Amino acid sequence: MIRVSEEVRAAGGAVVALETTLVAHGFPPGEGVEVGLESERQVRAAGAVPATVGVLDGEVVVGLTEEELARFTAEARKVGPRDLAAAAAQGAVGATTVGGTLAVARATGIRWMATGGLGGVHRGFPDPPDVSADLGQLARTPALVVSAGVKSLLDVPATAELLESLGVPVLGFRVDTLPLFYAAAGGPPVSARVESAAEAADVAHRHWELGGGGLLLGRPPDEPLYDVEPLIEAALRAAHDDGVTGQAVTPFVLSYLHRESGGRTQRANKALVAENARLAGEIAVAAGIS
Repeated sequence: MIRVSEEVRAAGGAVVALETTLVAHGFPPGEGVEVGLESERQVRAAGAVPATVGVLDGEVVVGLTEEELARFTAEARKVGPRDLAAAAAQGAVGATTVGGTLAVARATGIRWMATGGLGGVHRGFPDPPDVSADLGQLARTPALVVSAGVKSLLDVPATAELLESLGVPVLGFRVDTLPLFYAAAGGPPVSARVESAAEAADVAHRHWELGGGGLLLGRPPDEPLYDVEPLIEAALRAAHDDGVTGQAVTPFVLSYLHRESGGRTQRANKALVAENARLAGEIAVAAGIS
């Protein structure tokens, strides 16, 4: 059921998994593909091989071609860990979430991943009782995920507490607090700070030698935004008023933020996705050298 590209097969361990939900649902129509391609370019620039993951034509594909990536439009099914088999069996175009991509990484032995932000505990929990499958999948997958922290629309302190309960190390890349997606600081303290790609790789390998699962590495954005919280609160209210729930909340909120910020959050989102991909590639290469 899993088709791995020849390039990914030949790469050894220096492979970075990339999701396709960002491509299909994270940006306005037509722009997500370029974001995905830029992420791949950044991984390659670091000396690693990108493995963009999605479901197509009854298969889970690891290492999409540019033509295949273009098929991940807004009509694609959002696919988490529970949805992979069904999407493949039903011939759906399935855009993988962080959790869905990690499930495939676990099945194929990929140890490194990059994304924009990790899913987590939604604000107001337990009403709604919404916790992303990203967290459980990360806890049981021996992979390091580079992100700009936890998605900004979530309850970040509660998510950090749950990650601690699940035994997931939360590392900060040259920072002592978890980045808040668009903001570089202000989140909860990280469990450890690392100063380089090589140090991150070393911590990850030692964690896995002890039988651990996933790790989260928070990388602050190069050009943070500091005034996004009022927009996030307004976007969440609008989602509630419109009856938007479950997996539809994130794309709704992102679209709202991009529109109401005059495109600033969209530009910041594109930049941090590329920055995270570059760092993940550097870590993958450093892991092979050490």
